[in-house]
Amino acid sequence: MLRIPLFTLATLLASALSGAALAAGPATFPAGFETRDIPANGTTLHVRTGGHGPAVVLLHGYGETGDMWGPLAADLARDHTVIVPDLRGMGLSARPGGGYDKKTQGEDVAALLRGLGVTDTDLVTHDIGNMVGYAFAAEHRDMVRRFVIIDAPLPGVGPWEEILKNPLLWHFRFGGPDMERLVAGRERIYLDRFWNEFSAHPDRFSEESRAHYAALYAAPGAMHAGFAQFAAFDQDAVDNKAFLAQGKLDMPVLALGGEKSFGLTMAQVMGFAANKVTGAVVPDSGHWIMEENPSATVSLVGAFLRSGLQEQRLTPQAIAAIATAPAAPGTSGVAGLETRILSGDPTAPGPYTIQLTVPPRTRIAAHRHRDDRTAVVVAGQWSFGYGPAADASGLTRLPAGSVYTEPVGRPHYAETGDEGATVVISGTGPSDTTFEGR
Repeated sequence: MLRIPLFTLATLLASALSGAALAAGPATFPAGFETRDIPANGTTLHVRTGGHGPAVVLLHGYGETGDMWGPLAADLARDHTVIVPDLRGMGLSARPGGGYDKKTQGEDVAALLRGLGVTDTDLVTHDIGNMVGYAFAAEHRDMVRRFVIIDAPLPGVGPWEEILKNPLLWHFRFGGPDMERLVAGRERIYLDRFWNEFSAHPDRFSEESRAHYAALYAAPGAMHAGFAQFAAFDQDAVDNKAFLAQGKLDMPVLALGGEKSFGLTMAQVMGFAANKVTGAVVPDSGHWIMEENPSATVSLVGAFLRSGLQEQRLTPQAIAAIATAPAAPGTSGVAGLETRILSGDPTAPGPYTIQLTVPPRTRIAAHRHRDDRTAVVVAGQWSFGYGPAADASGLTRLPAGSVYTEPVGRPHYAETGDEGATVVISGTGPSDTTFEGR
């Protein structure tokens, strides 16, 4: 059964900032990461590894390589061993003549992990990587602890046939003997079409990144391998239906969609394939989540992998039973405000979520916090603004269901109307509150 709890969504949105907050250029892996070419399942994969702790595998999609994951790898390496391969035939991996069905590539991943001595892993995937990741997870269920799947459908699963009718996806059926000749020497033109049409903000897919990936896809055999990824979709659909017949995935799954792309459709798709699905949206982004809004993507993925909140579901009755306090770290401490700590500890390192119930006609003066925070307005009348001093002209009316951010150190203020308001705020502690001018 598909569940998309508001509490979990609020926590997963912690620190979702603007797309400019992290560099979007390629090859941004931190110092200490190693690159190797590792034999796996009859081919050779180019792999980046770094960090320490439990393993996490990051799988890229078409139009990019493992280089796309640089900012996420840097974040996860703090407490994970991060493994980032280029898929078969793509990037700097070998380009064998066949094996581009996703079941075979899932075995590439399994063989890679065996070669690295890894017995279980978290899994984060995007685009074509979703399809490879699902095949790997379906055939090696005991090896995958958590699965984050981002902004692309699965052949043969759920609304696949309806998705195929979208004219923007003509490239799924682009084939024939002349397709490679048509794009030879024009790889950048071909790829720009994907980067532009599937973006909410094409300008955020930088020229540096475009030139980098276009050069890799122009290498001998690279476009042939890329087309082979799409040509295998019919076989992938057959294989996926066989996986579904064996039962849904039972590990926790976070299904992420770009706000201007698949959005919560990703959760609907994965509801056909997995039992424990949480849906969330990368705000202010199209398909290219690591270029358009890397900060939000890093925050969403990191919170899911670190907190395990996928398995926590709080009903309104359960929330109401949590003891309230007049003030808590990370709140304004305004008289009459009630705080419930839903998860974590705002005074300690790590993710936390608090619920604030603010009385009617309450004004909260400008203040700031030392951690990045994201909030969801649950109920009531809430108006919010940024600035070093409260200014009614700077307030934005935020109805229930609205999401806003409180970037680290940025002053902000708020007020309620005749109904009061309830707001759920997530961050990564320790948190505090400093009022401007005090």
